[in-house]
Amino acid sequence: MAMDMSGFVPKGNLNSDDEALALRGRRGTVRRVLSHLEKYRGRIVLTLMLAAVSVIFTLLVPVRVGNAIDNLTKDAGKVMYNLALTAVFAAIVGISQYVMNVINNTITYNTVRDVRNEAVRKIEHLPLAVIDSSSQGDTVSRIVSDADQFAEGLLLGFTQAFTGILTIILTIIFMFSMNAVISLVVILVTPLSIFIARFISDRTYTMFRKQSIERGEQTALIDEMIGNEKTVKAFSREAEALERFDEINERLSDSSLRAIFFSSLTNPSTRFVNALCYALVALCGAYFCVAGSPWGIAPMTVGTLTVFLSYANQYTRPFNEILSVISELQNALACAARVFEVIDQISEPDDAGMEELKECKGVVDICGADFSYSQERELIRDLNLHVESGQTVAIVGPTGAGKTTIINLLMRFYDVDSGSINVDGTDIRSYTRRSLRSSYGMVLQDTWLKRGTIMENLRMARPGATDEEVIAAAVSTHAHGFIRRLEKGYDTYIEEDGGSLSAGQKQLLCITRVMLNLPPMLILDEATSSIDTRTEMQIQSAFAMMMKGRTSFIVAHRLQTVRNADIILVMKDGRIIESGDHNSLMAQDGFYRKLYISGGG
Repeated sequence: MAMDMSGFVPKGNLNSDDEALALRGRRGTVRRVLSHLEKYRGRIVLTLMLAAVSVIFTLLVPVRVGNAIDNLTKDAGKVMYNLALTAVFAAIVGISQYVMNVINNTITYNTVRDVRNEAVRKIEHLPLAVIDSSSQGDTVSRIVSDADQFAEGLLLGFTQAFTGILTIILTIIFMFSMNAVISLVVILVTPLSIFIARFISDRTYTMFRKQSIERGEQTALIDEMIGNEKTVKAFSREAEALERFDEINERLSDSSLRAIFFSSLTNPSTRFVNALCYALVALCGAYFCVAGSPWGIAPMTVGTLTVFLSYANQYTRPFNEILSVISELQNALACAARVFEVIDQISEPDDAGMEELKECKGVVDICGADFSYSQERELIRDLNLHVESGQTVAIVGPTGAGKTTIINLLMRFYDVDSGSINVDGTDIRSYTRRSLRSSYGMVLQDTWLKRGTIMENLRMARPGATDEEVIAAAVSTHAHGFIRRLEKGYDTYIEEDGGSLSAGQKQLLCITRVMLNLPPMLILDEATSSIDTRTEMQIQSAFAMMMKGRTSFIVAHRLQTVRNADIILVMKDGRIIESGDHNSLMAQDGFYRKLYISGGG
């Protein structure tokens, strides 16, 4: 039964502008890969030399076997001599291939290590705007899965392409030295293999690139669903999640089948070329054996014909291998291009030559600041604020009013579109980001803990802190009690994001981390949102001690927690619509009073 392959054949015009653009991108990717290989050129030269040794002695083996065949009925000593040389040559081939493979592995995985390191370092220097607008799952897929695919293709390129090309060149030389006519017959078949290689190469790159993009999309969805499985189950969205996965999985399956369809043409096509070449060599060789010396060409013995038949196989086999490598290389280059897209993102401007923020007093001025995450929607408009050293500023307002955005601007996670934010009278864009951010202690609503012990997580704020200092900070935040009840206390190992710890316990650890290293300014963004009321009352006293003499910014929805703030900023639609202390705002009978009475307080 004939199979319907129409669903596997790529749709659209293969010579479209999009494909031309993709092919130009492939050439650029090849140049990038070669630039990363430049540092290993000494090892590449060595592996080429070993490949040449391997190929030369591989080609000498059939010669010795042919001599042994010709002497089977003449000289037993020569037969044994040729067989002994065959064994020595085979040993040389095995050793050279082993060393070559070790070197190739070193080159390949060191190159991929370098590319992966470059990508991760670039992520550390990307603006948060880029990271926030990118799918985390897709980024992980690029650095992990795509880099692995790149490694596999590059390794095949080194181990098979080098040897294959040398085998083709040296086999031609050996054949011409023995019989020019038969050699020409073999070479005339070569363009057919080259045409097949070109045909497959041009079509598989764009298909494998589409496959890697859709694989990244699938990884992003899986990461999203597993990370939020509780929410999915709570809202009974399992069916919708599976439907989204099935849709992406179907597209990935379709693009993979299209890529595999063309790449799978390699084997049967090259087998046909191999069989044709072998048949022609056998036919011509048999003629020369029977005809004697036509056209003045030396007669061919049975042993020589055996050598030629072996060379015909060795000459055509590399085309098969190289064509297989080409398909893998297309996949590798497509994956490498996705990793390079991460590396090519525009980094944050360099802080070189900027001023260090030292002995920060905590005087903050926001002057006519405008900011929006996208051009389509305005957020912060003409924001003005003056905060004296040591004052506590509370920022309240409905969801989406711009409260957390102000925190992002203060920390320079984002820069204002116009206007300025000054600390101690200097625009924060004149300070290095490291010195500015180290002047803030930050506790967010979303907690973050790393794999490691409780003690290691707390020491992130101050690596040189003693055990006694860490414990003292934990006592002040009321985290010491639950830490002490853990199986190994402060040496308890926790998994990523806190493992089995409750949301409140994780937030207590984050608060303790800031308490351990009290900087001149504090940011508390819903810092007690996951803590029970009783513990929150205890922590408020710790906060009061922590904030004493320090400029503090508090974002809160529960207005009862900010009654004692020096300044309360009431935000709505990106503007400060009211400001003052609690009593003055209540007396104004405005928006703050409505929020407070409606349940915020």
